[in-house]
Amino acid sequence: MIQLFISVLLFFVLFFGISFILNMILRQTWLMAFVFPIIVIFIVDTFPFSTYFTDPSHAFPTLWNELISLSVQDAIILSSGFIGTLVAGIVIKFLRKNGYQMF
Repeated sequence: MIQLFISVLLFFVLFFGISFILNMILRQTWLMAFVFPIIVIFIVDTFPFSTYFTDPSHAFPTLWNELISLSVQDAIILSSGFIGTLVAGIVIKFLRKNGYQMF
């Protein structure tokens, strides 16, 4: 149970930080929210990314089966990372609204 809590916290902080920095540099508030599913694919799949282009009839059903077979703990951890990206977008929008020009 403690490992789940620490993993959730780490994924939230990790993706919050990455999203916040990318939002500052690229000035695209919700970019990381659109990139996050690709990162999840890299985490979940067990074959090279090029397989999606060379053998899509095998890659996509396999990916779908792997996503469906994720345990509840893994889904909670990955969703905490997505929540971190969303919170970073909200924080950036709030900071820009309040006049912070560097954000």
